[in-house]
Amino acid sequence: MSDAAQGEPSQHEVFRTPFKVQPTFEKWPTPELYRRFPNGKDLPNQLTVWRVQNSGKDFGSVVSMGYGFDDSPDAEILTVGYASGKPPGSAGVSRHGNFLQWGFSSPPSQMTDAGQAFFLNCIVYIHKFAGKQPLIHSQSNDRVFITYLVSMIDSVQDSSFGQTLVGADLFNQYKGHCQDLAHLYTRQIELIHSNGKGTYLIDKQLQDLGIASNRKIQTLDRLVVLLGQSQQPAALDALRRYTGLSLTTPQQWRDWLAANRSRLFFSDVGGYKFFVVPEGYLDQPKR
Repeated sequence: MSDAAQGEPSQHEVFRTPFKVQPTFEKWPTPELYRRFPNGKDLPNQLTVWRVQNSGKDFGSVVSMGYGFDDSPDAEILTVGYASGKPPGSAGVSRHGNFLQWGFSSPPSQMTDAGQAFFLNCIVYIHKFAGKQPLIHSQSNDRVFITYLVSMIDSVQDSSFGQTLVGADLFNQYKGHCQDLAHLYTRQIELIHSNGKGTYLIDKQLQDLGIASNRKIQTLDRLVVLLGQSQQPAALDALRRYTGLSLTTPQQWRDWLAANRSRLFFSDVGGYKFFVVPEGYLDQPKR
């Protein structure tokens, strides 16, 4: 990435303790590439940035794209990076479980005062998560990013890209009209799911059951209710698909939900499934 982080520091503790981070703000032009992405179309012509280092670089990678990075409670973006070759919102510095991911390359001697303070604060902060390994490992792309990829199908010469991304049937149906398909995926974004093999489809099974989203806990509640009705096979299939469990009876599912409801979360990146946060994982250590 470049030498800068993007945006004004949040109220997160990594900007406040043990050292106060006091950056000098500048206005840099919004990279043209940002405009191509769903979250970049309405950005202003200039962005607020602050220098973390003074290497003179205006290129390089970032830690991760921002799409879906923090869709699980073990991950957070601490600051966005200014990276002209990556999507807007890409992580400049982030945490995943007990891993601190620092996207800048310069030694402390080339960091700004604000960059040095921020770096030290991040080291102190990550110590709190000792032993708390990541809950999620990347298995899929975030659904918002999928809508972008769908919009790009016609511009990719290799037809296997589109056929893999949306399946052969949709690819052939919308060949030459990928923008229409992208609009369809955007309208049905709450029902996008992955088959685990790089194909992303709209869940027609949930549509037929009258369910509007695959990532809300209320969806699980509704599917359990449907287990006792004529839609039992479809409801059971959906429950197993979105939890990875092999429970069978409505009571088994109710018991599981009752025991884990407060610790459930859904992750696109983790494979379009619900996961359970382990007991005590989110507890802050006593000092």
